[in-house]
Amino acid sequence: MEYIQRIIDNEIDKRSRAFNAISIIGPKGSGKTRTAKERCRTVIEFQDEEKRDGYIAVAETSPKLFFKNAKPILFDEWQDAVKIWGAIRKDCDDNPESVGEYFLTGSTSKKVDAPHTGTGRISEIVMYPMTLFETKESNGTVSLTRIIEDPMYDIDGATSSTTLEQLFFAACRGGWPRCLALKNNDAKLEIAKDYYRQVCNKDTSAIDGVKRNPEWVRGLLWSYARNMASTVKKSSIYADVKATQNVTDATLASYITTLEALFVIMDIDAWTPQIRSKTAIRSAKKHIFVDPSIGLAALGISPDYFNNDLDLFGHVFENMVLRDLIVYAQAHGARIMHYTDDTGLEADAVFQLADGRYALIEIKTGANRIPEAEKSLLRFKEVIRRHNETALENPKHPRAVYREPSAMIIICANAPMAYTTDSGVRVVPIGCLRD
Repeated sequence: MEYIQRIIDNEIDKRSRAFNAISIIGPKGSGKTRTAKERCRTVIEFQDEEKRDGYIAVAETSPKLFFKNAKPILFDEWQDAVKIWGAIRKDCDDNPESVGEYFLTGSTSKKVDAPHTGTGRISEIVMYPMTLFETKESNGTVSLTRIIEDPMYDIDGATSSTTLEQLFFAACRGGWPRCLALKNNDAKLEIAKDYYRQVCNKDTSAIDGVKRNPEWVRGLLWSYARNMASTVKKSSIYADVKATQNVTDATLASYITTLEALFVIMDIDAWTPQIRSKTAIRSAKKHIFVDPSIGLAALGISPDYFNNDLDLFGHVFENMVLRDLIVYAQAHGARIMHYTDDTGLEADAVFQLADGRYALIEIKTGANRIPEAEKSLLRFKEVIRRHNETALENPKHPRAVYREPSAMIIICANAPMAYTTDSGVRVVPIGCLRD
């Protein structure tokens, strides 16, 4: 299968010019090994059964012998030969002028404690599942970061042919590169289902050798899926599991930590500017799946299900967009957060660049929700403006002011065309969006 260009490629190449070794981590099946292979002249695969014993023997006795091979060298499944990490670290110290010579990839279900950290020598980068732009559901005619950076950027008229039915399927299929090698749609849906089964039955125990109850894992993933892209309290998630299982909160908390380490679930931090002195900011994290297909596998849902439940798809769509935004943010040194306060002021996502510029983003399934989303974004901007006016009323004792948003964006599932409203809000179909 021909290599599919990934958004993370530019970041990997940038790191390769600064560090001698790159460790690519992330969920299994996200394409880590294939991406590393594209850059390497030598590939050492410790899972290759024909060569495994010999590789392990070398790694245990004299791992430096591997370095005589043509570089760059990829060490795949390096956790099976943990001394490789230390040997690479030592080589980085001995040859500080060398860059881009080593790549390490491995399974997230194997956690090993290397004797030394790779800080300053081995740069770690996370690879996430593929975005809709990478899987071609989006034509990529509208750049998110360019909207923020260039006020004159003209997005009007960019069209999308992506249908809701295609998005239903994309959500259940997931952003797994393996799917793109398959022609049969039912076969593509099996990838996420098997991923879910492996996480429940094997990976949560294999990661550190601690035996974990698959039923408790299933219960947690089912509850997370029911509350996808929400800020529901962990106590509510625990209650869902404890309704049918005899398990403590402390145990469930440890299971959640394990699922996060496996890159199955993750949290989006809250953006917390104090723009109203008497307003309580809801700083709860937003819970998402690294890929929504895992949650849908936990619920046992097929694409056709959404024909009769667009409300659930709204949460799934938000999770899918947040997955893509995280990838886009990583490519541009940005952060993804969310905002909610006790007055109802909210933003589904805040895309903040390293220099402080940011976009307030609302994520909506139906085009009929665009006016409502526009009003919410404009209200948010007005609150910030009024806060700044008040903060500067006393020039002798000014209070903190906050940068106004560089852009206000509505990402919509079924909008056929990108456009700018009279108030300056950018409406972007998900079928047009890229980084």
